[in-house]
Amino acid sequence: MNTSNFLAFDLGASSGRAMLGTISDHRLKLTEIHRFENRMVEIDNHFYWNIFSIFDELKTGLKKCIRDFGVQPDSIAIDTWGVDFAFIDKEGMIASLPYAYRDHRTDHAMEDFYKIIPKEELYLMTGIQLMQFNSLFQLFVNHQSKAPQYQIGKDLLFMPDALSYLFCGVKKNEFSIASTSQLLQPGKLAWEKRLFKAIGADPSLMQEIVLPGTMLGKIKTEVQKETGSLDIPVIAVASHDTASAIVSVPATGKNWAYISSGTWSLMGIETDKPLISKEILDLNFTNEGGVEGTTRFLKNIMGMWLLQECRKSWSHKVNYSWSEMVDLSTHSQPFKCLIDPDDPSFLNPTDMPLAISDFCHKTGQVHPETHGEFIRCIFESLAMKYRLTLESILSVISHPIEVIHVIGGGANNELLCQYTANALGLPVQAGPTEATAIGNILIQAKAMKAVESLDEIRQMVGRSFDTKTFLPQDTEIWKEQLIRFREIAI
Repeated sequence: MNTSNFLAFDLGASSGRAMLGTISDHRLKLTEIHRFENRMVEIDNHFYWNIFSIFDELKTGLKKCIRDFGVQPDSIAIDTWGVDFAFIDKEGMIASLPYAYRDHRTDHAMEDFYKIIPKEELYLMTGIQLMQFNSLFQLFVNHQSKAPQYQIGKDLLFMPDALSYLFCGVKKNEFSIASTSQLLQPGKLAWEKRLFKAIGADPSLMQEIVLPGTMLGKIKTEVQKETGSLDIPVIAVASHDTASAIVSVPATGKNWAYISSGTWSLMGIETDKPLISKEILDLNFTNEGGVEGTTRFLKNIMGMWLLQECRKSWSHKVNYSWSEMVDLSTHSQPFKCLIDPDDPSFLNPTDMPLAISDFCHKTGQVHPETHGEFIRCIFESLAMKYRLTLESILSVISHPIEVIHVIGGGANNELLCQYTANALGLPVQAGPTEATAIGNILIQAKAMKAVESLDEIRQMVGRSFDTKTFLPQDTEIWKEQLIRFREIAI
């Protein structure tokens, strides 16, 4: 019986981990090798990612896999959040710490850019959800401010591209992560050069675009010596974390939607081609690259970030576990107040509970008073936002949606899953929770000929991991509250 081992580095905006995937007898087994905190670094009122610290943690993960678990992986691969990037200078060095997408320097970038290319023209050109932190707007601000790293940068690598480069020395832009930038022609492996002209940037900054499953190169000799690794390949998987997560949805047919639930909630469908129109511009959906020629038609919704930031604000008094926060919410008044999770005031406030209270005051509602009421407000509001997002999806497609697949860490939140079923009036199938790592691992497996197709991958996921189904409850109450939510939502 053949056994294959693949090491996935899965990086989120709050944590990272190394996950070992072992394929044997057409099943996948996961082993967590290493986990670490990943936080933005604030320096002089700007927010950055410490890419050098992250790289050290990834090397630690590889070292542990070999030394502590006795496994030499057949390959490694990295996935991260979207839009952020690093510059490489002419000496091949990282030019500076990469800016984090929640940095406030882009707060007014969209309005300024629309003076060059109008909003509607930009969306029809790219098909990407208009959000102030998209790579396009970050580059625009860098050019306007003559940022030093921009001035000396010779090559641009998105975060997983840059980390892969540190491992193997090969510079490429992987398709799924590049598609988050708003710099690509929709659905194509081609940069939109009109946008580079508009922001005064040279398209030569960008690299060759490669598809998920491309072997980039072998781990560098010095990294092999440091970690004990053999001469193994570094693979460009679907390196945007959501793209990897969607790979692992255990679905068949097309009558399903997904919610990849973590710091962000990414809700959408898988399509054969981008969906772009003036109507879809008004809905502000994005068309990002998937695997095997698919497009991820989805909306970015502020997710567990709201709760993470409340928890951080409360931590000087009490350090709640996630289960304790769920329990607090169940004992709180239902529908006391609702917020629009995507209000700009929630992007990166200094005090999230205060931002929530201010929103409630601004919309004529009473504000939460207890921690449980804040938590319940967040859960109920997210479920309501999912309902509006589903309605938007249904308005532009011709087939029904019969089930919602919740994947990622949020699949463990049974209360939010139940609220989602209630709000949407549809069954919710929760799991797998380690969706992103699974997708990363199985695209490595496809590159190394251990599996053959996306269909085979999804069948393997279904055999290997349990899911739980939540059926709608109290739907009339949720329909009544939805009327109220529509009045305050963007």
